Amino acid sequence: MQIARVIGTVVSTVKNATLDGRKFLIVQTLDADLKDKGKPMIALDAVGAGEGELVFWCRGKEASFPFKRDETPTDCTIVGIIDSDSHVLNRG
Repeated sequence: MQIARVIGTVVSTVKNATLDGRKFLIVQTLDADLKDKGKPMIALDAVGAGEGELVFWCRGKEASFPFKRDETPTDCTIVGIIDSDSHVLNRG
């Protein structure tokens, strides 16, 4: 899993039927200091995240684990919401 911030939404007029009712979001991957890392990506939302929220996301085979794996075509999924930036930046 990696950390990202949701920076936008995606509207899809045509999509696979197994994705009906599911939300696509644009996420910006972040490093350990919450600085932008790489280019933004589109992720399937599994947790009800919204714009501006700090989230966990995963790619590859694990991206389909929150759904019926054989039926949901996703390669990037948001799997958790981080309550606060301080949970990441607090290094004790």
